[in-house]
Amino acid sequence: MKKIIIIASLVIFAACSSDKKTDDAKTDDKASTPQYEFAVVQKGSVSTIVKLPAQLAAYEEVSIFPKVNGYVKNVLVDIGSHVKEGQLLMTLEAPELIQAVAQAKENYAKSKADYIISNESYQRLYEASQTPGAVSPLDLSEAKSKAEADSSLSNAAKSDWQMQQTMMSYLNITAPFTGVITERNVHPGALVSDAEKSIPMLELKQESHLRLQIDIPEDIAAYLKEKDSISFSIPALNDKELTGAVSRISDNINPQYRTERVELDVMNDGSLASGMYVDVVLKSSGDTAGLNVPKSSVVTSTERKYVIVQRGNDLVKVDVATGNATADKIAVTGDLQEGEKVIVNANDEIKTSNDQ
Repeated sequence: MKKIIIIASLVIFAACSSDKKTDDAKTDDKASTPQYEFAVVQKGSVSTIVKLPAQLAAYEEVSIFPKVNGYVKNVLVDIGSHVKEGQLLMTLEAPELIQAVAQAKENYAKSKADYIISNESYQRLYEASQTPGAVSPLDLSEAKSKAEADSSLSNAAKSDWQMQQTMMSYLNITAPFTGVITERNVHPGALVSDAEKSIPMLELKQESHLRLQIDIPEDIAAYLKEKDSISFSIPALNDKELTGAVSRISDNINPQYRTERVELDVMNDGSLASGMYVDVVLKSSGDTAGLNVPKSSVVTSTERKYVIVQRGNDLVKVDVATGNATADKIAVTGDLQEGEKVIVNANDEIKTSNDQ
C-alpha cells in the first residue's frame, strides 16, 4: 500500500514539473518577442512653414550689341541713366555705309530710267503692231521681254537701296523699352563689330517692375497656384517685409535640385534693385486628402524610404514618398490605408515578412 502511494505521488510531481516547464517556456518566448509601439495612419494635411532663398531680377533686360561695323561717335547715356522707350542712346559712324547707300541709290535711278525707256519702246511697238505687217512679232516679243527684264532689275536695285538705308538706321542705337542703363563698355572712338558678341556696348534693365524668382521644392510647389500670396523680406533693407502674389509657375522640375521656378511680380518703389537677395517665408498647407504618420516611423536608407506596417500577424515594409513635415509628423504617399498601424520608432534592423 505504501508503495502505491509513493508511486502516485511521484507521478503527480512529475506532471506538475512538466506543466511548470511548459509555462516557463511560454513566458520565455513571450519575453523574447520584440514589443513595438504602434501609431495609426491618419488622413489630413501637414502644414509647415518653409524659409527659402530667392532673388530679385529685372522684369526685362537686354544686352545691346552693334548690328553693323563702325566707330562709336557719341554715347548719350551712362550707368544709372533712366531712359524711355525709343530714346537715342548712342550713335555710330561708318563712312563706307554712306557710300554704299549713295551707290545703291544711283543704281536704282539708272535701272529705273532703263526700264522707262524699254517700256516706252515696247508700248510704241505694240501700238504699231495693230497695223497688220507693220511690226514683226519677234521684234514685239523681244521688246516686251526687255521691258520685263528692266522692270525686275529696277525692283532689285530698289530693294538693295532700301536695305542699305536700313543698315544706315542701325548706326543710331535706341532703347527697346523704358529702363535704366546698368552697364556701359564703350566710349567715343571705339571700333565695334557685329561679329563680336562677348561684351555688350550697353546693358539695359527695367527696374520699375521686378521679378521675384523662387526655386521651390517640388513637394511644396505642387500645391501652389497662381495668385497665391507669398511673404518675403529684404535683408539688405533691415528685413523690410513685403507681400506678393504668384504670377508665373514654370511647370518644369529641375532634375538636379528637384525644384520648380516660381515668379512674383514686384513693383519697385525705388528702394529695390535687381539682383537683391530675398528671404521667402512660404506656408505650405499640404494635401488635405493625404496621409500622415509620426516622423520617426519613416526609415530612410541608401536604397529606399519606407514605413513598417502591421498587417495581421506580420510586419511589412511599405515604400513611401514623403512631403511636408513638422517636429512630430510627416506627410506620406504609398500603399497605405487610413487606420493601419505603423511602428513608431522604426529602424532598418527590424525584421519583416518581406525581407529578402
